[in-house]
Amino acid sequence: MVNRIKELRAKFNLTQNDLALKVNVRRETIVFLEKGKYNPSLKLAYDIAKVFDLTIEEVFIFDEE
Repeated sequence: MVNRIKELRAKFNLTQNDLALKVNVRRETIVFLEKGKYNPSLKLAYDIAKVFDLTIEEVFIFDEE
């Protein structure tokens, strides 16, 4: 799964820590998400999308392979 978190953080001028605090996770979780090494729970994906006022599908691109 690919995501646009890093791009969106830059657009909204948020650090990894800022985003982590907004969605109640550790900064390292955001790091792993951005590197594609961690797939979020549905709740976390929803919370992240909500920060950016987008849908989950606009933030996370699901690979159908």
